[in-house]
Amino acid sequence: MKQKLALCCAMIHRPEILFLDEPTTGVDAVSRKEFWEMLKTLNAGGLTIFVSTPYMDEASLCERVALIQAGEILAVDTPENINETFGRHLYAIKGGNKRALLNALKSFEHCQSAYSFGSSIHYTDSRQQMDIEELLLSLLAQGHSDITIEEISPSIEDSFMKLMTSHDS
Repeated sequence: MKQKLALCCAMIHRPEILFLDEPTTGVDAVSRKEFWEMLKTLNAGGLTIFVSTPYMDEASLCERVALIQAGEILAVDTPENINETFGRHLYAIKGGNKRALLNALKSFEHCQSAYSFGSSIHYTDSRQQMDIEELLLSLLAQGHSDITIEEISPSIEDSFMKLMTSHDS
């Protein structure tokens, strides 16, 4: 509620540009959604809005995004264009004992990246075309069960993770 009130107060002077620093940090999911609906309406009315946010789902709502790590700009573009530069097949992998599964994926000889993402693990293979059966057999041989492997489209968060790791190299 405080953020909505602060936004209304900022609009009293009818600014041309509005700067918001992490406006929804600590706000419940419903209020976050309502706040972003207000921002969309203001933007549609011609207001330019700069938002800093640690929430990648919020960043994906913006027209243009600057992904920044340790003070360095990694990319500036639309979320869609940033995601198009991901350049690899991305897989969501699920199974029993997620921590052990993550460790097994990281130790797989063709692993390029593997990180926990919600209820799954997002995985990229170092080869351009992954052999799903080879990976599945390797995991089963290590005692993992109920494995599902699904190819997915990268999100802005996946693209950010890739940019961070390629920038560190």
